[in-house]
Amino acid sequence: MKTQRKIIEIDDELCDGCGQCVPSCAEGALQIINGKARMVSDNLCDGLGACMGECPNGALKIIERTADEFDETAVEKHLYELETKKENTDQIMACGCPSNQIQTFTPARETPPAGGDTNTNNASTSALAHWPVQIRLIPAQAPFLKNSDLLVLADCAAVAYANLHSDLLSGKVVMMGCPKFDDVDEYIEKFKAIFTQAGIKSLTIVTMEVPCCSGLPSIVKKGVDAARLDLPTNEIIISTQGKILSKQMVQ
Repeated sequence: MKTQRKIIEIDDELCDGCGQCVPSCAEGALQIINGKARMVSDNLCDGLGACMGECPNGALKIIERTADEFDETAVEKHLYELETKKENTDQIMACGCPSNQIQTFTPARETPPAGGDTNTNNASTSALAHWPVQIRLIPAQAPFLKNSDLLVLADCAAVAYANLHSDLLSGKVVMMGCPKFDDVDEYIEKFKAIFTQAGIKSLTIVTMEVPCCSGLPSIVKKGVDAARLDLPTNEIIISTQGKILSKQMVQ
């Protein structure tokens, strides 16, 4: 039934798709769709505005308009479907591949050139030691996560930073993703499960200087907080021209 009531409105001009609003909506009414925050359905929004304080750009506001009434039953059904989807990804990777496609292997090592010169370019040597690498595709129980040093990497950083393998990836497990195009809630739940189960030893988060990357550290930290861990985190920001702009240790 339609009624005149308070409800969230999203300003497309101000929204950069960072996704920080999504996990603050307990009803799951918000999702990132095509790079912008979107209301899944009017009847899932209670109009209380818990999501507003999470938006760094002020893209969310409460307005009064004609909308479907808030429906607690619909919310329960929606949250159940989201939880079921999450549980299914623990057994089947998001690409449809079974979990037995998970691989752990020894990173490639470059053969020294003839003549004994060992001064090789490490940037051309792969330090990758597992598969898959996408956040969405890695189950929380993947064996390579156990007691690992975890590198959470924004997709674009892998292309921008030339010495990724030698400087950042060596000796680490990597999880790559984009908070603008992927499911933020799924990310948070995935990281919560990992930080609860895997005994992660250290955490490094690498993002780009662009706005759409800004939500990734917050997403990972919410996973850490949900797992009730005190895990010092190294945050690195890469420029669009492939330079390290900043490094800092945060709690």
